[in-house]
Amino acid sequence: MASEIDRTGTPLVELRDLCKAFGGINAVDHVSIDLYPGEVVGVLGHNGAGKSVLMKMLSGALARDSGEIWVNGEKAEINSPRDARRYQIETIYQYLALADNLDAAQNLFLGREIVTPLGFVDDAKMEAETRKIMGRLTPNFRRYNTPVAGLSGGQRQSVAISRAVYFNAKILIMDEPTAALGVEETRMVAELIDELKKQGIGIFLIDHDIHQVKALCDRASVMKNGQLVGTVEVDKVTEDDLLGMIILGKKPEVAA
Repeated sequence: MASEIDRTGTPLVELRDLCKAFGGINAVDHVSIDLYPGEVVGVLGHNGAGKSVLMKMLSGALARDSGEIWVNGEKAEINSPRDARRYQIETIYQYLALADNLDAAQNLFLGREIVTPLGFVDDAKMEAETRKIMGRLTPNFRRYNTPVAGLSGGQRQSVAISRAVYFNAKILIMDEPTAALGVEETRMVAELIDELKKQGIGIFLIDHDIHQVKALCDRASVMKNGQLVGTVEVDKVTEDDLLGMIILGKKPEVAA
């Protein structure tokens, strides 16, 4: 999905020299990466490479030991998920954090329900808003009144992503969005990501699947043992190049 991204302006996000240690072990060791509007940056590496810890510092789920986070050219103070949301950063976790017994609208507004002037939950308004946002992102979605437990993996992803976009996310962190999905479901998620890119939303995509990173991302930042091996444009490297970065920590000649 690599496309021409304008990287001459101000990045949506800059992670500058971030560090995080646990018990003397450097989980993230002086890592710097950035993300531009309409771009998907894959964060790659084996389990324990540090990719999830890095993204949890951006999402506010973990406090950083040192380093800075800049959003839209301004230094950001992110110490909790609530802080991250204030900077229009949302995380779509692999387990999606959906309430299985509730339908799409009830999940989209969970904890942020629309109420009538008399204080009653306005189900009709919430469904109308859900149809509007999901109709824009996933025009083929029809199962608005089905509990999400009865939806496919791709449909559940679309509910979680629509919730983030509805509440004005400009930066999405996606944790292995196509894990355990079939071919058709994976295609659906790819189309959804493409639509988000068109709207100028920036996405950090955590993954260890090289094929998916090649298919979905514009750049890939590879981590090994808590350190950044390098950041590359995916259409300028081979899958073997990426594999060499992950396993050997070897940076290809074309690294950006």
